[in-house]
Amino acid sequence: MATENKPDQQKVYVRSLYSQKQNRKGKSLAWWLFFLFFVAGLVMFYTHNHKMIYPITFTIIGYIFSSSVKIAHEWQRAVVLRLGRFYKLAGPGLFFCIPVIDHVTIWIDQRMFTTYFEAEKTLTRDNVPVDVDAVLFWMVWDAQKAALEVEDFNSAVTWAAQTALRDIIGKTELSDMLTGRERLDEQLQKIIDERTEAWGITVQSVEIRDVVIPPDLQDVMSREAQAERERRARRILGQAEKEIANNFLEAAQIYGQNEVAFKLRSMNLLYESVKERGGLVVVPGGFTDPGFASLLGMVHYNRVPGIDDNIMDEKEKGTNEHSACRKKAE
Repeated sequence: MATENKPDQQKVYVRSLYSQKQNRKGKSLAWWLFFLFFVAGLVMFYTHNHKMIYPITFTIIGYIFSSSVKIAHEWQRAVVLRLGRFYKLAGPGLFFCIPVIDHVTIWIDQRMFTTYFEAEKTLTRDNVPVDVDAVLFWMVWDAQKAALEVEDFNSAVTWAAQTALRDIIGKTELSDMLTGRERLDEQLQKIIDERTEAWGITVQSVEIRDVVIPPDLQDVMSREAQAERERRARRILGQAEKEIANNFLEAAQIYGQNEVAFKLRSMNLLYESVKERGGLVVVPGGFTDPGFASLLGMVHYNRVPGIDDNIMDEKEKGTNEHSACRKKAE
């Protein structure tokens, strides 16, 4: 767990350093004021007979005035405590504090933050270990609560998001997790928002980036998906064959009832048989008769009685003559 949140801790540390750097820039005005008072004290010292009271007085006044001047950026709010008790929220812009009595404890950044969090090897509802990582978008809407109700709201938000993610994974099956990410995002946002509302923090959105499952389970799911696709393909093919058979049946009924339609179809088949290769076809006058068309089909498949036997006799006769000629030549 310590190594798991190390990147987030580094981000929080960098964010804190960046905020401190900005606040140091805001103190530049105070240092310039102190320098001006100090210079004024030296001028009074040299122009009024070298009396030490002037530089000392101007230095003290400059220190008090420069210590009371504070500047907060547009996106910052300063939590001011007076004698250890909450006094006010200051900023943005210029504000004053009484030295020694007032103290700025924390500067709250109210811009949008992004926090990366993950859950490793967490069991789903159907006992499948998964690795899930997500991104949280949140912001501080009440700087007073964020400063007074929780010690470190950055770490608190990270831990709350991680525990919420583990709870959601344990209550969800793997199939629902893979197909219903939007629903999980909404549930996570609602749970985290309820936990952080007391800290003055609101969650804008949560987005699950990736769900990693074991390699063995990936192979099983791939084969299952392939089998499902094959089943659907076979079902579609069977439905198509059924429709084709019904269409053939309807066509046969139409041809049986209408002799002209059958003759037109016969002529169309003849045209389709010669239109690609070309050639000359001699068609007898009774080609379109049903009896003649049947005879052509039987001839094509060598099933006409008498014709098939004569053809076989001619083949045997030719073979015998060829053998006799070879023997004479030898």
